[in-house]
Amino acid sequence: VVCLVAYHIFFMLFVWSYWKTIFTLPMNPSKEFHLSYSDKESLEREPRGESQQEVLRRAAKDLPIYTRTMSGAIRYCDRCQLVKPDRCHHCSVCDKCILKMDHHCPWVNNCVGFSNYKFFLLFLAYSLLYCIFIAATDLQYFIKFWTNGLPDTQAKFHIMFLFFAAAMFSVSLSSLFGYHCWLVSKNKSTLEVFRAPIFRHRTDKNGFSLGFSKNLRQVFGDEKKYWLLPVFSSLGDGCSFPTCLVNQDPEQASTPGGLNSSSKSENHLFPAKPLRDSQSHLLTDPQSWSDMSAKAEKGKVGMSNPALTMENET
Repeated sequence: VVCLVAYHIFFMLFVWSYWKTIFTLPMNPSKEFHLSYSDKESLEREPRGESQQEVLRRAAKDLPIYTRTMSGAIRYCDRCQLVKPDRCHHCSVCDKCILKMDHHCPWVNNCVGFSNYKFFLLFLAYSLLYCIFIAATDLQYFIKFWTNGLPDTQAKFHIMFLFFAAAMFSVSLSSLFGYHCWLVSKNKSTLEVFRAPIFRHRTDKNGFSLGFSKNLRQVFGDEKKYWLLPVFSSLGDGCSFPTCLVNQDPEQASTPGGLNSSSKSENHLFPAKPLRDSQSHLLTDPQSWSDMSAKAEKGKVGMSNPALTMENET
């Protein structure tokens, strides 16, 4: 009875999380990141160069974006015609921009991103527990198979196949689940591991890391009672993320990836606080934001950013 109850609990949670991972639609950038009709016309009318850079600067001046392309440009998607939020990438399979995209998973036929990353983690966890439980309960009969302790029927080959399948899936799932647990602890996505995010001032592979506890809460939320259930509880809105680099010295060279700092200066200082900071419990308190804003105002003189060039990133 205990084994049957445990089996059906693992099976129910496994199927529930798998269902949510498949059928949860990936979130796309909100309308404020899309170019207005006039900006689209200006972008199409102007030749590539400084004029297009100015259009993008004007469109992105009030948006909470801190990352840039490898050439120092604002991350813009030609196909979706929008300024990409931080950690957002264009999926070539779905043909749209996905917030905090991790990867496109063929096993679930869906993009894994901000809206379903928690479900994907739980799917890996419960499928691993499910396979381990099957292998453990089948182990004694598997041993009897090799010691000729089972009746000589066709069912004993089913027992052997079941054990091998459960054991092999357990090994592969444990490595994949362990890798994603490491990603959560470092607040990284799979794409950010292969190409570290480039901020206004430099490349920093740990720019979004806030410490293990806050990184965990950013994915699973503040309510611990929902952590083990495939219900959405992640913090934030997917468009803006707290980062440990937003309050860095503005007089520091604005050269992402070691670019030449002699580029044209940009008078606009991007906001040090995301538009939706009230929706994220991980951001610092209002007093620290006030101190940060004061520092930013003090350091405006002499601040420079690299010339922003259009770059098509898919």
